[in-house]
Amino acid sequence: MMYKFTLLILFSCVSLYAGTIHIAVSANVTFPTKVLKKEFKKLHPKTEVKVTFGSSGKLTTQIINGAPFSLFMAANMDYPNNLYDYGIATTKPIIYVQGALVYFSVNKMDFSKGMKLLKEKKISKIAVANPITAPYGKAAFEAMKNAGVLENTMPKFVYAKSISGTVSNALNLTDIGIVAKSSLYAPRMKKYKENINWVDLDPRLYTPINQGIVILKTGENNNDVKAFYDFILSDKAKEIFKSFGYFIPYNR
Repeated sequence: MMYKFTLLILFSCVSLYAGTIHIAVSANVTFPTKVLKKEFKKLHPKTEVKVTFGSSGKLTTQIINGAPFSLFMAANMDYPNNLYDYGIATTKPIIYVQGALVYFSVNKMDFSKGMKLLKEKKISKIAVANPITAPYGKAAFEAMKNAGVLENTMPKFVYAKSISGTVSNALNLTDIGIVAKSSLYAPRMKKYKENINWVDLDPRLYTPINQGIVILKTGENNNDVKAFYDFILSDKAKEIFKSFGYFIPYNR
């Protein structure tokens, strides 16, 4: 009798977590992910998607150290490529979106000056993401270097580990920030206007931010993980990503 009771308890625990998948997602995809989960739920109502957001570098470290994620949506291709090379990812990385950078300030700015604006004395603090842990930070540094303003502006930098932290700094601590365009679609950002508070950063100044997706070893042969992976690459997901300021690569 005790044996049957124990089996019943074990079965109940398994059933409780059946259909639950744990995924790691770059912080720049925070707001699209909420919509993506909602739409995915309509197609797969029995699958629960648990999401951990963070910088791609930090999430990669957690994955290497055994964090039980089944799928990784990174902010570039380098981190998922490394995981694939190490055998931690079981699918070859695919580009699911291309990100974009913008200048952002809570104050009205003359964005016609381009990156030279960052050198002005009235700009004393600039929010940027750490280029070591955040691909958007790396792209921002590349853009400033190509524009010839990096050396002059570095003493002004206020660093964040992820692009979401950069947005927070730009809102509360700095005069301006270089952030992911997708962050402008957060509810708290809607009051800020294009050409007044933000403008696109010239994409010719930085390498396209190709964001990669992989299924990890923990999610291998998991039908729920494969379903979510396929959904992220679907036409419906493309529409959602576009609505949050992303580009969809033609070669996908």
